[in-house]
Amino acid sequence: MGVTLRLIAGLLAATPALSAGAEPNERRQDVILVVGAAGAEEYGSMFTTWADKWRDAAERAGANIVQIGRSKAESSDRQQLRNTLEAGGRPDCELLWIVLLGHGTYDGTAAKFNLRGPDVTAAELSDWVTPLDTPTVIINCASSSGPFVNVLAAEDRVVISAAKSGFELNFARFGGFLADAITDPAADLDKDDQVSLLEAYLTACRRVNEYYENDDRLVTEHALLDDNGDGLGTPASWFRGLRATQRAESGAELDGTRAHQVHLLPSSREANMPRNSRDQRDNLERQLATLREQKVTMDESEYFAQLEELMLKLARLYHGRQEAVDQSVDE
Repeated sequence: MGVTLRLIAGLLAATPALSAGAEPNERRQDVILVVGAAGAEEYGSMFTTWADKWRDAAERAGANIVQIGRSKAESSDRQQLRNTLEAGGRPDCELLWIVLLGHGTYDGTAAKFNLRGPDVTAAELSDWVTPLDTPTVIINCASSSGPFVNVLAAEDRVVISAAKSGFELNFARFGGFLADAITDPAADLDKDDQVSLLEAYLTACRRVNEYYENDDRLVTEHALLDDNGDGLGTPASWFRGLRATQRAESGAELDGTRAHQVHLLPSSREANMPRNSRDQRDNLERQLATLREQKVTMDESEYFAQLEELMLKLARLYHGRQEAVDQSVDE
């Protein structure tokens, strides 16, 4: 790394101070929490516990919460979910979370999430969310949920499934570990005082594996994460730290960058960053991730030239934030 890049890196490393003295910037998030048909009392108790943890986390985040499947209603749970999504949510919402807690099935053609009454298929859910222009996170914690990744993946959308295919039919415990990890300080792998969705995903997957190993059982569930819209998904085993390093034979783009920019409970530093600055930063970070993937096919001098340009843009963004903070403090 040259002198210029070292200087830029030093400035970027100092970014935690940039939010000092700034006014809080409310993060507007909507959380749709769907509890499926229990099938048996023991599962119902688990789903209730998982749902309570998500509800508590959403409340701490100040999110708008819609809960489906937890009480009696005039319409079916499927219709409630459809109505909620077709209503479109709040126009100023920055991020929509759809969390499905329950069982799933697969008949070789269509994957379904089991609700009280009529189930919902991956294709139906895709039809309902496609008109939305809000960045969306969809998490299906059910068995047989792999096809939800293939069907629901899209630009500006993060999709997580508890299973890698429709044929992982056994009860999935991933949802419980993810509900724990989303607010667990131990899941903050990069120590930035917040747990990203990627960090929660990786932590939950590790704990799933530990559960089966400690019980001396074969692992019957393998979660997937897709955040680049290609519908392929990336398993946790492909990550080293917070970066996916193993590549598919097809050479498909790796996932993880966008999911690491998503936080249900952001740190005060993150919350204090204005939305436009945050959007610019996220875009630059995604460009950096793409550049890193292209490094092996690029001339070294061209790679470092593009790297320096992107890091300079990040440095200018943070430097502008620092000047705004200094001015606020002086006033």
